[in-house]
Amino acid sequence: MKRLIIFLTLPLFICSCGNRTVKNNLKSDTMSKDSLNQYDYNIALLRKSVEVIELKKGRSAVALVPAWQGRVMTSSADGEKGFSFGWINHGLIASGKILPHMNAFGGEERLWLGPEGGQFSIFFKKGDPFVFDKWQVPSWLDTQAFDVVSKTDTSVVFASDTVAVNYSGTRMEFRIEREVSLMSGSDLLRDQGIDVNGLEYVAYRSVNKLINRGNEEWTRKGGLLSIWMLGMFNPSPSVVVVIPFNQGDEKKMGPVVNDSYFGKISPDRLKVSGNHIFFKADGKSRGKLGLPQLRTKGILGSYDAANNILTLLFCTLPAEKKDYVNSAWEIQKDPFSGDAVNSYNDGPLADGSQMGPFYEIETSSPAAALKPGENIEHKQVTCHLTGDKALLDKISVSVLGVGLSEIENAFK
Repeated sequence: MKRLIIFLTLPLFICSCGNRTVKNNLKSDTMSKDSLNQYDYNIALLRKSVEVIELKKGRSAVALVPAWQGRVMTSSADGEKGFSFGWINHGLIASGKILPHMNAFGGEERLWLGPEGGQFSIFFKKGDPFVFDKWQVPSWLDTQAFDVVSKTDTSVVFASDTVAVNYSGTRMEFRIEREVSLMSGSDLLRDQGIDVNGLEYVAYRSVNKLINRGNEEWTRKGGLLSIWMLGMFNPSPSVVVVIPFNQGDEKKMGPVVNDSYFGKISPDRLKVSGNHIFFKADGKSRGKLGLPQLRTKGILGSYDAANNILTLLFCTLPAEKKDYVNSAWEIQKDPFSGDAVNSYNDGPLADGSQMGPFYEIETSSPAAALKPGENIEHKQVTCHLTGDKALLDKISVSVLGVGLSEIENAFK
């Protein structure tokens, strides 16, 4: 099935062309704990521009911004002086500017809705061509704040009520609810089977809900929405993304990996070995891949050997095959043939400019065919661990099915 450039990364790179004064976030090829990637530095930067809500438990900390749809901007496993895990667009935030089309503030977990392109897009007006000048991120996914419904030291609930009209003219009234909660070591052991004893860690769960608040049922004919979670993280020359996948007949399950978003990814950056996909995430070459629902196990991860950081991402998956929205910028033959999980590596454009560097891990819910009053939930757990390498290796083998040494040497 033909798939073109889809999802967020196309507009991200084009936006970067109009904001070339933004400098790279990293001062050197390998990340050290300098001010730019230190948690307290980034919190201070954010607080100069927006309200920040911090969730804290022990040495774990998570920073969220209500003004930017309750997204997790960054987190730390070692308190204020700890490593700042989320990628943050320092230049754009410090400038105070609001850009047309979209504002890529960054953030290691942000909520969007799909599809981006196609006949059911909520990013293009009916009849407009699928070109960047006509593409517009809705304000409620860009600059409009979510309401803070409730908060404690370790959890916060956001909500937003809105109306959207898709490319086909279907009016959709809905409510978005988003709860982010810090997880304890006992939570991780119980829910994900991860024993963090002896390690520094930060983990949080987000429960993201889309509710049909209108009077009409959402159908395949009129168009469906999906919950789309995107995480932007700091790259280094040693970062490798790891995605376990399910084996099986391609005719029934779809391709093992779809890497056609920005053209084929070269073998020195993308490797399939056994039942694992390895993807180099150094922020030096643009490429994106995706897996259809039946291929993914709902588990993704990355390991940064230079900084000894193991990142794990878990998402909910339906038990049976479901539709997933297609965000290709065209009138689509199959608007429900999208991928369930994705990963993106940033890189310079032809003119040498670059917004990042960063890399992304993304997950999506199925397409939401909802009657009035019904809802769909998409749950996700993000976990960063660092410390004793032997303990990290044990967790990597248990969760990802592959050890740190194999990840570290995947492209050597």
